[in-house]
Amino acid sequence: MTALPTAAPTRPAGRLAPTSGPFTGAVAAEWTKLWSVRSTWWTVLAGALTMAATAAQLAIYAVNDNTDDDPTVNPGIVGAGEIVTGSLELTQYVVLALGLFAITSEYATGTIRTTLRCTPSRGRVLLAKAVVVGAATFLVGLLLGGIGAAAARPVLGEWGRAPLGATARDVVASAAYLALVGVLALGLAAALRGAVLTLTVLLALLMIVPLSLQEPGIAVLTRIADAFPGVAGNHFLTGDTEPYPAAVGLLLLAGWTAAALALGRWAMARRDA
Repeated sequence: MTALPTAAPTRPAGRLAPTSGPFTGAVAAEWTKLWSVRSTWWTVLAGALTMAATAAQLAIYAVNDNTDDDPTVNPGIVGAGEIVTGSLELTQYVVLALGLFAITSEYATGTIRTTLRCTPSRGRVLLAKAVVVGAATFLVGLLLGGIGAAAARPVLGEWGRAPLGATARDVVASAAYLALVGVLALGLAAALRGAVLTLTVLLALLMIVPLSLQEPGIAVLTRIADAFPGVAGNHFLTGDTEPYPAAVGLLLLAGWTAAALALGRWAMARRDA
């Protein structure tokens, strides 16, 4: 007898073939979680207000320095992009909350268990969060850079300039810096789990320890401070050539970010949710 051809198995109605891999799905889930909570939008608003206020204040300082009676502090014409990068010294501490709370809030509420049940690979979870936090903080950085330049330029008046190319470069550099700092915060938060402890460590790494090392004016200590993420990022933003090129500053900051993620991955693998 001739065997009858068998029909190909049919997929149940309403079930579509998967069109993306598990990592893409994890990224989509993390993106949805990040932008579906009000704290994210409040953070963006707080960052915008902080950037606008800080940029305007720095612009006022630049005008005052140009119009006082002491020529030794006269900065001359100041670019709006320079004001934007200078404003990050304060604004970054608002924006890095996006990276910090992306995981500490889940540990605080216990929802990290649900996340790990949906995506059992802890490395995949952390990497997906890093992609989302990096992309989100970069986009927010572009927005804040534009706000800072718009706030600073009219205040600077005759002492300011805002060439499109240079300003755009400073805004993009600022966004890149914020993205790396945001992911750095995520990695540390994955390892430390607590928001307050993570913020304390970030303040120490980005500001307190480098300033303490630079204060005595000892060359060896200053060189050590130059390797810290906040100082390296500042060299990148200002385009310094000493003590190393701006590109090296970016690489140092990226190295700190990668190390923080590795520490977070190690901690997540060793401890229960």
